[in-house]
Amino acid sequence: MNEPQSKIFSCGEEFLSVREKIKSAGNKLVFTNGCFDILHRGHCEYLFQARQLGDFLVIGINTDSSVQRLKGHSRPINSLEHRAYTLASLYFVDAIIPFAESTPLVLIKLLRPEFLVKGADYQLSEIVGAEEMKKWGGNVIRLPLVPGISTSSIISRIKNIAD
Repeated sequence: MNEPQSKIFSCGEEFLSVREKIKSAGNKLVFTNGCFDILHRGHCEYLFQARQLGDFLVIGINTDSSVQRLKGHSRPINSLEHRAYTLASLYFVDAIIPFAESTPLVLIKLLRPEFLVKGADYQLSEIVGAEEMKKWGGNVIRLPLVPGISTSSIISRIKNIAD
C-alpha cells in the first residue's frame, strides 16, 4: 500500500504523467469530486463503489476557499491538508487532486476519465462534466447514498449536543 501523502497531487497537471500510464495500460480512470469535510460512512461506501467501476480512483477535492464559497463562512471544518490525507489513507483511493474553482470542470476536461461518478442526489442534468463525458464516450454514473448520513446532519447533531 502506498504512503497516503504519495497519493496527493498539487494539481491536475502534476497527475498527467500518471494518467498517461493508466491509459496506456488500458486501465479505466474513475473520477469523483467533493468537499469531504467530515469523512463518514456514506462517503466511504460511495467511494468504495466508485472504485469498483474502474481501475484507478481519483478524487477532485475542493480547496478550503472553494468549500467556503460553496458551503459558507463556517466551513470547511477540516483543512484541505487534513481532508486530503484522510481520503488518501483509504486503500481504495488512488489519487487526490485539489481544485480551487467552484466546480471540477477544468480538472475533468484535463483528465478525461472513463467514468464520472456523483451521488444519486444529483440529477444527470446537474452533474458538472456530464456533457463533456458524452463527447468523448465516457460514462456518467449516479450512485445511491446511504440514507440519513451527511456532513450537514453530523454538524447539526454536534451543534445540538453543544447546546
